[in-house]
Amino acid sequence: MRRPLSRILLGLLAVMLVVVAYAVGSARGDGEFGGTDAAATELVEGANPDYEPWFQPLFSPGGGEVESGLFALQAAIGGGVLGFVLGTLRERRRRGGDEA
Repeated sequence: MRRPLSRILLGLLAVMLVVVAYAVGSARGDGEFGGTDAAATELVEGANPDYEPWFQPLFSPGGGEVESGLFALQAAIGGGVLGFVLGTLRERRRRGGDEA
């Protein structure tokens, strides 16, 4: 397969994946997307009503906006580190060797 054709097919596959995920999510009908932390907490507390956590969080964000901002910051830092590592590895390969 030629390189441009494969890129187009990969792009279409990514778009289809997003559309299918949206369709499946909206088919649930409740429109509420909860996180795994909340689901796990409900499961544990539902199985054992006398459950007490072992420790309390060190920092509790003031609201949903702060929590979302911290999550976005974490994702940005992770993306930057991943991009730096991949760029460094690509440049090493392009120059023809492992330079330390």
